[in-house]
Amino acid sequence: MTAQLVTLRNVSKRYGEGERAVWALRDVSLVMEPGEFVSLMGPSGSGKSSLLNLIAGLDLPTSGEVLVEGRRVSALSDRDLSLMRRHTIAFIFQFFNLLPTLTAAENVAVPLRADGRPRAEIAERVARALAGVGLTERARHYPNELSGGEMQRVAIARALATDARVILADEPTGNLDSARGEEILELLRRVPEREGRAVILVTHDVRAAGYADRMITLRDGRIVDEIRAEPARVIPLRRSDQS
Repeated sequence: MTAQLVTLRNVSKRYGEGERAVWALRDVSLVMEPGEFVSLMGPSGSGKSSLLNLIAGLDLPTSGEVLVEGRRVSALSDRDLSLMRRHTIAFIFQFFNLLPTLTAAENVAVPLRADGRPRAEIAERVARALAGVGLTERARHYPNELSGGEMQRVAIARALATDARVILADEPTGNLDSARGEEILELLRRVPEREGRAVILVTHDVRAAGYADRMITLRDGRIVDEIRAEPARVIPLRRSDQS
């Protein structure tokens, strides 16, 4: 198996034709390996969401190549794309995307049930994932009984319960206050360290981006800056910073 989990080679993405064409990405190259935590920053319209969609196979590039675990995404059949999104890629969203009629444990189990895993295995994976995000005691609670931070931790547990090696986190702290956001970022930072998965974090927050190993800035569809962060860059929020 290739050491490179995600590879983008001179990727461009255009929407529309002629004078109305909009270039979401222009000649973007990027490599991610197991255990890396990469943050993507940039203003709205800079191409961050387009990049995530291309990695997940939800869209295809106009030119260039996107490879996930060494496989060219544009060459995959619909079935293989679906399998890749179920087995290799996991999303964590800003607004949690939990099912309100299911408990925390049942929400974590959703992708495992969809994959047809045995009940005993599902129970073990769910318990381990919830323990990993500190929510064992909240397993039987419904989303409306949880705080925003707890709901986001359930969403992270749902991703961790799968075998996904690439976790795409789209503004996961954007709907949380500073204190809860810091908890989520600490959790995400530990995922590559402990499990060897790759995490791609989309954020508008410089402080949040500083939790990553690499901070990449997009502007007008191009990578305009890349900084390899040192551990000292991660500055815990002070009480006076919290709102």
